Amino acid sequence: MDFFVDTANVDEIRELNQLGVVDGVTTNPSLILKSGRDIIDVTKEICALVDGHVSAEVAATKFDTMIAEGRKLSEIAPNIAVKLPLTWDGLKACHTLSQEGKTVNVTLCFSANQALLAAKVGATYISPFIGRLDDINLDGMDLIADIRTIYDNYGYKTKVLAASIRSVNHVFDSALIGADVITAPPSVIKQLAHHPLTDKGLDQFLSDWSQTGQTIL
Repeated sequence: MDFFVDTANVDEIRELNQLGVVDGVTTNPSLILKSGRDIIDVTKEICALVDGHVSAEVAATKFDTMIAEGRKLSEIAPNIAVKLPLTWDGLKACHTLSQEGKTVNVTLCFSANQALLAAKVGATYISPFIGRLDDINLDGMDLIADIRTIYDNYGYKTKVLAASIRSVNHVFDSALIGADVITAPPSVIKQLAHHPLTDKGLDQFLSDWSQTGQTIL
């Protein structure tokens, strides 16, 4: 499974990338706003940091403008993935940009039927939103499982990118089901290393070590 970091904060990306756990980055208009940076400048900096795909989202809602914005974003760096919303115009733009050889991430997916259409029109990634489905009392993991089954049934190459990750359980369940990628905030990725029994065991080891009176260095 690939790990994408869902942020436009360059310092957070750099820290995780140095650890070797960053396979790509996803951004969106909300994250760009939070960064306080110009979308072109910050995206260019992120693309220079990581080797994998960096999703940059169009702001347009109409086909012609989506195409224009998508082409401009794709010029930032070779590892740009143009992010498009799962609307009819977004699907049309996905088909056009994919035919041009551009990497496309279709986002805001909330049903398996939507994911099926995205695969048909050539999406590189489909981004089902787990957390937002959970928010309305639906199980977001059911959607990941349905998409995985459908794509495997027909050999679609579109990668399942589990998005709107809110917890370490979302990461675990996505991996168990077979999502190709998860994208999560840095805080969630760091939480994957935490376990109370690890902390308890370490405290015991350190306590016992201090009683030996020894040093290693």
